[in-house]
Amino acid sequence: MSILIIEDNAQLAANLYDYLAACGHNLDAAPDGLSGLHLASSKDYDAILLDWNLPRLDGLTVLRRLRRETKKKVPIIMLTARDQLADKIDGFEGGLDDYLVKPVALPEIEIRLRSLVSRLRQSAAPDDVLTVGDLYFDIRKVQVRRGERSIPITRTGRRLLEVLMRESPHVVSRARLERAAWGDIVPGNDLLRSHMYVLRRAVDIESEKPLLRTVPGVGYRICEDE
Repeated sequence: MSILIIEDNAQLAANLYDYLAACGHNLDAAPDGLSGLHLASSKDYDAILLDWNLPRLDGLTVLRRLRRETKKKVPIIMLTARDQLADKIDGFEGGLDDYLVKPVALPEIEIRLRSLVSRLRQSAAPDDVLTVGDLYFDIRKVQVRRGERSIPITRTGRRLLEVLMRESPHVVSRARLERAAWGDIVPGNDLLRSHMYVLRRAVDIESEKPLLRTVPGVGYRICEDE
């Protein structure tokens, strides 16, 4: 997942960042409400962790402005020391999806994030046809095309391509791609690299504009922009 952490406690923000990154997620962090609002407004995230007592703009104001001004439906979890019922009511009425009172164990935060995003994705009707630029993937018919060119693709390649296209333009971590391809039992010898090489040749070899890109040390992404 792509997650934004808006938290002014540097130690807590670092702990969240390190733990969630180790779980395979992509992270951005903001130390105050104003910069957090800017990031949340200008980029697309799968979820946001939001503190309440923030400098420059408090968390409730950030929440309300995000919901009112950007209309984004990104799941937002308030992570705060405020434990009063009135605060929780204000948060949920402002558009919160979940409310956690500090201190909270890091594994619980990660589980809440995964559960929240999973429910949201399952409630949305899945797209049978995915497109990125002139790359076309009909999931139901198992057809892949680049412009007018039909692309033959293996079963593993289809699994990788579907994840990359659904997450476009975001970076997908190596760990997530490996889970998509092989589940919990990942073969050794860096088999992902070999499959990505074959997939890149299939998608980009005859096209002037490459779509499949490697992000060193992180993973891969499919997008039109550099």
